[in-house]
Amino acid sequence: MRSSSKCLLSFAFVLLSLAPALAQTYRSELQLGVDAYKAAHYEEAIQHFKKAIELDPSQVNAHMYLATTYVSQFIPGVDSPDNNALAENAIEEYRHVLDMEGPVESKLNSSKGIAYLYLNMKQFPEAKEYYQKASSIDPNDPEPYYSIGVIDWTQSYQPRMEARARLGMRPEEQLNAKDPAQRKVCDELRVKSESVVEDGIDNLNKAIQLRPDNDDAMAYMNLMYRERADLECENPAARQEDLETADHWVDETLRVKKMKAEKSQKLPPPTAPNPQ
Repeated sequence: MRSSSKCLLSFAFVLLSLAPALAQTYRSELQLGVDAYKAAHYEEAIQHFKKAIELDPSQVNAHMYLATTYVSQFIPGVDSPDNNALAENAIEEYRHVLDMEGPVESKLNSSKGIAYLYLNMKQFPEAKEYYQKASSIDPNDPEPYYSIGVIDWTQSYQPRMEARARLGMRPEEQLNAKDPAQRKVCDELRVKSESVVEDGIDNLNKAIQLRPDNDDAMAYMNLMYRERADLECENPAARQEDLETADHWVDETLRVKKMKAEKSQKLPPPTAPNPQ
């Protein structure tokens, strides 16, 4: 019994003596990965970050760095197996962060990172889901609300343009309820897109409330109200009201852009360093 106790005690001392070395190895691998990343040696960085995760899977930073390295190589809009694999690898690491105990900021950035990748892969429901997760983590961040608005506009605009093209309509033409074919299309689009348009308007409003100089959100508010106007084919008064609201957001977008330009012109030039 005494011999067994001595063995266990010796084994414990060995583990304790190895712990600092293992921790240092994790830190070393992480730093090597950071150095390789800064030098744009992405494959080398990936190997170091993976090794760091093997040494200590509980560390959020290694997963975040690894995800960032994958994203740095991802090319938005390119639909290829290699490019999609980079996105999926990054998403996997971001999901690890969401499942771990860690800083709120890391979870927020992971949700937004996943949403960004899905958005650029045109997987809109998944992108919207993770932007909504980001909003639940930080309700005062305008970016997810704006991004959801952009997704909603895309999901309403594309089917509307496709339907109009099938009817041989010009872009500036409004759907006319007096034309049976156009009325049918209008009814179908309203069923499909009305709730999407309303959701987009609500989210863009939140983005603007949180950042009143958000000219990008204002520009999409203009577009979203034009989407809604085209669904008002049986209500000319409501259509006209929506078009006037869209014009208002055009004016607001231009006003804010002008204000920002004037403000940037008034900024003092950078001061040159004083040589010693």
